[in-house]
Parts: sequence; C-alpha cells; structure tokens
Amino acid sequence: MSHSHNLKGDGFSVGFSSQEVTAWGGVALFKRMLESLEFREAFARFGIPESTSNRGYPALQLIEQFIVSIWCGACRFAHTEVVRMDSVLCRLFGWPCAAEFKAIMRMFKRFDMLTNERVQMQMYSWLFGKLSGLT
Repeated sequence: MSHSHNLKGDGFSVGFSSQEVTAWGGVALFKRMLESLEFREAFARFGIPESTSNRGYPALQLIEQFIVSIWCGACRFAHTEVVRMDSVLCRLFGWPCAAEFKAIMRMFKRFDMLTNERVQMQMYSWLFGKLSGLT
C-alpha cells in the first residue's frame, strides 16, 4: 500500500521526488545569465592559459567551476570541493566530472603579471560591453 504525503499550502505543495536535486538549485539562474551573456562564446577571446597536460581540464570548465563555487559560498580553494561533489551541478553545466581544487590552483599558477593584466582587460572589456547594451 503506497501512501503519498504531500504538504500543501496556499499556492504550493511539497513532496518527494525520485529525481536528483541539489541544494544549489538557484545556480540554474546563474547559468542562464551566463548563457544570455554568451560567456562560453566569448571565453576564447580572454586568453586564459590552457593546460598543457593531456589529462588537464579545459580552462573554461575550471573558470566556470571556480565562479560557481564562489556563488555557492566558497571562500577558499578547498571549498570548491562542494561543487565537485555535486553531480547535479556537473550535469547542469555539462562537465563530465568536476576538477579537484588543486587543478584550479594549478591553472592560476600559469598566470604571470602580464597574463593577469591581459586577461582582466579582455574580460572587463567584454563584460562592460555587454552591460552598455542594457542601458
């Protein structure tokens, strides 16, 4: 005998689901924002150094994973593991699997001062160009 115990209120109901869920479901709105800004299409222009390892993660994934981690409250590199362990977020962003925090650290170690300035200039030019179109 199966019992369904859904909670119902004024304009909402709460129940059980067999689908995987994430505590960070609001990140789907962030993903939609990145899509509307065409972040992935613009990424190649930023000049972020790619890994030279044949086992390395794409720089795009590492940057997305880093940004998503910050949106989820990470304030240390080790806190990016929260995203790594969330298979729903990995699927949402299309990552086959999330990188360990040390991979993100290795990516940032490839930045020297000149690379840092060049990447920031490209990213800020792109972002403020997008924002100027909104006004």
